[in-house]
Amino acid sequence: MTDVPVFRFAPSPNGYLHLGHAFSALLNEKLCQQVGGRLLLRIEDIDVGRCRPEFEAAILEDCAWLGLTWEEPVRRQSDHFADYACAVERLDERGLIYPCFCTRAEIAARVADIPNWPCDPDGSPLYPGTCKQMEPQEKARRLASGQYAVQRLDMEEALAETGQRLGWTEYSKDMQMREISAEPHVWGDVVLARKDVPASYHIAVVVDDDLQGVTDVVRGKDLFAATSLHRLLQDLLDFTPPRYHHHGLLADETGEKLSKSQKSKSLRQLRDEGMSADEVRAQLGFGPKA
Repeated sequence: MTDVPVFRFAPSPNGYLHLGHAFSALLNEKLCQQVGGRLLLRIEDIDVGRCRPEFEAAILEDCAWLGLTWEEPVRRQSDHFADYACAVERLDERGLIYPCFCTRAEIAARVADIPNWPCDPDGSPLYPGTCKQMEPQEKARRLASGQYAVQRLDMEEALAETGQRLGWTEYSKDMQMREISAEPHVWGDVVLARKDVPASYHIAVVVDDDLQGVTDVVRGKDLFAATSLHRLLQDLLDFTPPRYHHHGLLADETGEKLSKSQKSKSLRQLRDEGMSADEVRAQLGFGPKA
């Protein structure tokens, strides 16, 4: 850990920010200010197929409108694919990665008739290890032919290599600390890289946090389960783990979580309707910008 705490707000430019994003950004700002820290803004555009320049420009505009200030330059994931490839290669050199040629549909069909087949925290069926058992010659033939493949983490080997019980420090808004035991096994042989997306969110975020010296990760509780996997990757890559705070999620009048996919009202819409930044801050429980 550095002497000065480092926080980051890291949205993806695949849509416009809504009140849920504003809450997370403002909470990062508040907790950062309380401890005299540094605040970073990171653009998580690893999925270049869904991310668009106009959404990135809107993120910068919305954050400035809210009164946030951050250090420059802003790190953009699409500029750093080589960093993520290097991390995946380090794991591959230790025999912790293997190629998988199965599609999502093939995986679902393979486990469909198996009673109580487990799913990962995101709801996808755990990978049954089909390609892990593939003969080396067949694996080499498929790779040489250019057949589409993803790179999976061999969870069993990864857990054996860490040789220790993993966990992380989780704290509340009033900075009360508690230790959480990590359970990375619930993710199974998770995908770390694809042909069309050079790195998964999981590998990119732990690399970014380490390279940027992030000491405090403040994000929604929907990513609480992912922290177990992130702790495993941090340990395998010899990264210093940050502290974590997973805050509650905002919901609409129907009880649905605010999200881009649900087309929740964006900050831009609220601004166009005449709502001020101070009114947004007040609605979310934060004072006006000093």
